[in-house]
Amino acid sequence: MKYITIGQAANAIGKSQQFVRVALQKGVAPFGIAVKVSGDKYDYHISPKLFCEYIGDEAYAKMQLGLEP
Repeated sequence: MKYITIGQAANAIGKSQQFVRVALQKGVAPFGIAVKVSGDKYDYHISPKLFCEYIGDEAYAKMQLGLEP
């Protein structure tokens, strides 16, 4: 997988998209980063490798296939 969206990550871990965004902004999510670009706007990057390690190989494979967690 080339990239992971906020929505995909949220669905895979059973949390809201806002939860994932705030975790990335606060630096507590071990699988990506948030970069403040201007005012209250952020860009997000979720590392596929780190996210796979975080949720496990089986859950990551299900996510890639679009299956429910």
